[in-house]
Amino acid sequence: MLFVMESPTLGFICHILLFIYIGFPYSNGQSYNLQMYHKFSHEVKEWMTWRHGLDTDDWPVEGSNEYYKALCHHDSARHGRKLADYPSLTFLAGNMTNSFSQLGFLFYTMVQVGTPNVTLLVALDTGSDLFWVPCDCQECAPTSAPYYGLDINLQTYLQTYSPSASQTSKPVTCDNTLCDLQNKCSKSSDQCPYNVAYVSANTSTSGTLVEDILYLIPGNGSLNGTVVKAPITFGCGKVQTGSFLQGAAPYGLLGLGIEPISVPNILYKSGFVSNSFSMCFPQNSTVGRFTFGDKGSSDQKETPFIIDKQHPTYYLGVKEFYVGNALVKAEFQALFDTGTSFTYLADSVYKSLTSNYHMQTQDSPLAFDDSNIPFEFCYKFSNSQSINQGPNISFNFNGGNNFSAIQPFVFIGDTTGKLVGYCLAVLHSSTITIIGQNFMAGYQLVFDRERLKLGWKEANCDDLEYSSSTASAPSSLTPLQSPLASSSVAGSPNKSYTNNSTGSPPKHSISPDALPANPNAITDDATHLSSFFLHIALSFIVTITILTVLF
Repeated sequence: MLFVMESPTLGFICHILLFIYIGFPYSNGQSYNLQMYHKFSHEVKEWMTWRHGLDTDDWPVEGSNEYYKALCHHDSARHGRKLADYPSLTFLAGNMTNSFSQLGFLFYTMVQVGTPNVTLLVALDTGSDLFWVPCDCQECAPTSAPYYGLDINLQTYLQTYSPSASQTSKPVTCDNTLCDLQNKCSKSSDQCPYNVAYVSANTSTSGTLVEDILYLIPGNGSLNGTVVKAPITFGCGKVQTGSFLQGAAPYGLLGLGIEPISVPNILYKSGFVSNSFSMCFPQNSTVGRFTFGDKGSSDQKETPFIIDKQHPTYYLGVKEFYVGNALVKAEFQALFDTGTSFTYLADSVYKSLTSNYHMQTQDSPLAFDDSNIPFEFCYKFSNSQSINQGPNISFNFNGGNNFSAIQPFVFIGDTTGKLVGYCLAVLHSSTITIIGQNFMAGYQLVFDRERLKLGWKEANCDDLEYSSSTASAPSSLTPLQSPLASSSVAGSPNKSYTNNSTGSPPKHSISPDALPANPNAITDDATHLSSFFLHIALSFIVTITILTVLF
């Protein structure tokens, strides 16, 4: 008999086999019964005491919380993974993310997939669900680092994924629950196709779904040398269009949305981590952080997500907003999207925010002849190359908590690298309101998908560093500390802003929503590239060392 018992206090069901009588025939027509007992039954308790002299004072009482915890602990151990052991996970190379202006201003991270593993530089995007990489390409963007104005040394570490070259790759068949295009399956092939269209005009990716290994490490610095091999489903992107052919995510994109096919969902459903993740966006550098399973802290502010069941994504409700001392009563919903570089506001909200900022700022307007600069409100720097204490911009979200935009600007320089001004990086949209990356700078953001809430707290991303080079490296390797140190900053006494080396993105570069890249934008990519490559090199050595032992 199979009894199912429920523990409401734990919020889950454990299936408990109490006893089974198995009959089998014998030559004289009789049958013998084999009686089986559950591992925590009274009979097993007595036998363990008699046979092994075991102290059973702590033997879990049937039906108690300890009883169910013990059962589920046993089940997790059998599967080789325990939520208690991995409260959080991050990528094998570490939790570092990095922004490249040449690659559409998105944040990227290094991931390792397949057997043998290949290293990929993928963009992180909460506005979409699918993780895909260019694969068996029919029409893909160039993957040469120099093509995008990146250091040629980066090419040494970037590789191409192919299912046929991976020993652990499996095709996802059309009867798989993650296959959304079952009606598009061909008679000649049972492999599931995919096609994802994005907000950017004529931007899409299509191909087939595969399953393979994603390599992760504990995200809290514990269990040195541990590598977690997580089977995930992702897209083998054979055809890309639009922005993906012009510099945005040329090496692939890791969707972090709510749908079942997203990597956070797969890791949660497989029992690896909690159903949440965190991202830290830097204020004065290009180095951020990313962690799966992070639930944040008790002192973070929160607001609930507004979930459309037909098209679930991370929408937030805004009740009102402030620009300096001006309170604007305007209720609207906004997509909270880490894959969009700038903030888009619809009609009246855009007009109210920008006009109030313009009236209150003490900086003088600055006009640009360059049509590649899409921002309407730009201002001159003072002689000290700093921004005067301008009006603060903040949103009051549903639930009453306030979210302030710490650094919602784009900085403009001349051809000599001298900073000449800045723009309020807010754009008008006729269709959708999006809170983009520039409003997220200076925060650690927690996407709690279990509680359907966004959490935020001001943070220095450098304080959240954890990498395989510092925790999982063999003792023969010197631990690498702060692989991407923040560059020097210039600013006013009250606010500080990055003053970086000159950078000119190539003509192929665009921002994620088909915005032209700013050719005069001052970025710190050049400042950080050498240390970034050093970090990649050490992580690569660590990866090879660990995986050689594993396989």
